[in-house]
Amino acid sequence: MLNKVLLIGRLTRDPEVRFFPSGTQITTFSLAYNRNYKVKDTGEWREEPHYFDIETYGQLAERLARNLSKGYQVLVEGRLAQQRWENSAGEKRSKIVIIAERVVLLSKPMGMEDKSSLEDDDMAIPNNETEDLTTDDDIPF
Repeated sequence: MLNKVLLIGRLTRDPEVRFFPSGTQITTFSLAYNRNYKVKDTGEWREEPHYFDIETYGQLAERLARNLSKGYQVLVEGRLAQQRWENSAGEKRSKIVIIAERVVLLSKPMGMEDKSSLEDDDMAIPNNETEDLTTDDDIPF
């Protein structure tokens, strides 16, 4: 079986950080991707936005929380995972998330190209280069 996702999009919000009881960091963010398509009957072009929830763990989660913010464009490589839970009314719920195994910074938000907003000097990225924010496989399962 194969479970692989490659996605390029922009962060819709700043990453959120939480910790498992074991101390492992989990960083989550949402990624937006716009699908452009042509309406067959009218020939009109339309844009259809899609939003994806991304989760990262361990060292990758730490680096992303430190170095990314809303508006950054990234490439995410990972896998799909289904989360299941019961709400307070006892109703079963589920959603699909992307567990990121690799994240590559493609560009900064518009208007930030000339400003260094990254915390670590060695993370500063010249305009035409990419920075791979991935470290070892930090996913705890």
